[in-house]
Amino acid sequence: MSDLYPVGLMLTDKRVLVVGGGAVASRRVPALLDAGADVLLVAPEVTPALRALADAGRITWVPRPFEPSDVDDVWLVQAAVDDPAAGAAVSEAAEARRVFCVRADDRTAATAWTPAVTRYGPVTVAVLGGGDPRRAMAVRDGIRERLVDGSLDAGPSQVHSGVALIGAGPGDPELITVRGRRLLAAADVVVVDRLAPGLLLDEVRPDVEVVDASKIPYGPARAQEEINRILIDRARAGRFVVRLKGGDPFVFGRGGEELLACAEAGVPVTVVSGVTSAIAVPAAAGIPVTHRGVAHEFVVVSGHLAPGDPAGLVDWPALARLRGTLCVLMGVRHLAAISSVLLEHGRPADTPAAVVQEGTTGGQRSVRAPLSRIARAAEEANLRAPAIIVVGDVIGTLDRGTNANTCTNDALRLHT
Repeated sequence: MSDLYPVGLMLTDKRVLVVGGGAVASRRVPALLDAGADVLLVAPEVTPALRALADAGRITWVPRPFEPSDVDDVWLVQAAVDDPAAGAAVSEAAEARRVFCVRADDRTAATAWTPAVTRYGPVTVAVLGGGDPRRAMAVRDGIRERLVDGSLDAGPSQVHSGVALIGAGPGDPELITVRGRRLLAAADVVVVDRLAPGLLLDEVRPDVEVVDASKIPYGPARAQEEINRILIDRARAGRFVVRLKGGDPFVFGRGGEELLACAEAGVPVTVVSGVTSAIAVPAAAGIPVTHRGVAHEFVVVSGHLAPGDPAGLVDWPALARLRGTLCVLMGVRHLAAISSVLLEHGRPADTPAAVVQEGTTGGQRSVRAPLSRIARAAEEANLRAPAIIVVGDVIGTLDRGTNANTCTNDALRLHT
């Protein structure tokens, strides 16, 4: 076989034919749509994902077997079938019309191959492994890792401006989003919370200014004003500022306040959501916040103010009447008062409860107990902030499958 000639196709508004409605087509179609292609899908049956795309009008589905005339007026054909006879019929029709055809069943009989692809900002890397898809994927993944960690220079960086509010996730540095990591690598200034994974700072350039927001003096209100001033001043000076926050910036992270301050100052803001600790930390301890037949709702509240505090906005009596899962952030200090008010207003004393400290990290510890005893159990285990409190019957639903038991040092690690 001759060497392949690689090329990038501009498919915006150009018709691409996909034959077959199974798993291969489900993988191929999203990338074609992302490239702007007008996708024609021909298959008697399709997967639920493809049917949903058709129902939404994003692709055109013709529910019948392939016919040679389907290749008329198309720019590219993807034969996503595992039947050699069907694949041969598609490629023969494409060959007769001088249209390139990718075949999932027999790459040696195809006139085009799909590469293993990764994207990093404006850079797209496509790898062909000489017919070995595993080799292509291994090389692609190696390149992607080096692009992300900065050990591979992708050339002139994309110019970023303003401020990016980035959620770094609940503690494990690998739980930051791909976009968040990419923008962090481009930062000139990083203003970081104490709950953001510290290991992420090892990945920034040596010349980056790192501002530890947890050490800014004054009280909470003045400290937030100072953070806002730093974000605005550095951005106005032409530097790209990343505000790196634990969890998600819009889940009790004061990200909204920072966005409004920047907007008022005319500084553009990019928001990158993070994996919120309210969901990820219970999951890391083997606790789903919902489960079929057990909980059809979950509520996330802040416990930084005790029940009854005049400044509090949480309706604790109403939460006591709910049947679903209650997740409390920043509530360890007031756990006894929170438990008491829930019991007082109707939550059964034997309702399962848990406290998970430093979830998703190597320091994760947790304890489980009935609601009536959870405050005492957490105190005896010497659990401290940051921690998530979970109340509800979902606790224990996964124990048979994971062997997760009440403990202070979790062996279970479920990363999502």
